[in-house]
Amino acid sequence: MSKKATDKEKEALEKYLLQFLNIEKQFPLLPGIENREAIASLMGLEVEELSKLRNHFTDSAKDAALELLKEDDVTDWIDALPFGPNDTIVAFGDSATDDLQGWFEIFKHILEISVEGANFQFINAGVTNNTTSEALRRMHRDVLSYEPDWVIVNLGTFDTIRPSFMPKRTLMPLSETWENLATIGDAIETVTENPPVWIAPQPVIPGLLDEMELFDFEIKEQDLSKVRQIIMGKKGYIVDPLGKRMGSPPEAWYYLNDGVNPSLSGHVNTVRELIKTLATAEERDGGTMTAMDLGSD
Repeated sequence: MSKKATDKEKEALEKYLLQFLNIEKQFPLLPGIENREAIASLMGLEVEELSKLRNHFTDSAKDAALELLKEDDVTDWIDALPFGPNDTIVAFGDSATDDLQGWFEIFKHILEISVEGANFQFINAGVTNNTTSEALRRMHRDVLSYEPDWVIVNLGTFDTIRPSFMPKRTLMPLSETWENLATIGDAIETVTENPPVWIAPQPVIPGLLDEMELFDFEIKEQDLSKVRQIIMGKKGYIVDPLGKRMGSPPEAWYYLNDGVNPSLSGHVNTVRELIKTLATAEERDGGTMTAMDLGSD
């Protein structure tokens, strides 16, 4: 007899867990992975309950897109985006990308609503909690196999985890993060002439992270800053290279209660910076200018 989720468990799913429990992407080769009844049962839900909860996040992302489209700057920037009408756009990332109401889902809705006559294909290749090594391991299947025209990379946060049992080191050495990101950039060049788009990791709020029972690690700004420095040296579009999009210092309003993953409002900030950078960047030797280079705030 299958165990059904309690009201408390359903509340946890709705308020935090479910938006990252995209099991179909984490285990794509598992027999029966397309059986929605089986997926719902794993979470202790009925199929209708799972669909309702997931649709809630989809609707939230679309509503956020509609609100962004009320901003004059955003609509002006959309007209200057470098995409072709039939482009395939892949987002390659971790939890912030995998999020059912995350930045890529909002970005997708914006383009679908505002770009008349376009026939984009959107591939969300985000997997929750992925390090750059884990992402690189699945890159051919989840990214390159689609022969995308554009790849937007949002990785690096979970490389900087310092486990509670070994707080003096990060989960991934910085040299390995550098090598992985370099390899990801090289791999993108094998499938498209368009430059990669790199979204730098946002900071975290340590106080909130410390209170999160599900996590047994810490993330330090000094480690995230080093990852951003690697990304700043990349060829391509660099979005928010200093990690200021959640405020300086970062504001709790833009995060979920874990202090790591962005809230819906935080994701909106990422989308705004992404569109701005893609629309206003100019080519230079060795890469593409960032919004910072152009003198923006």
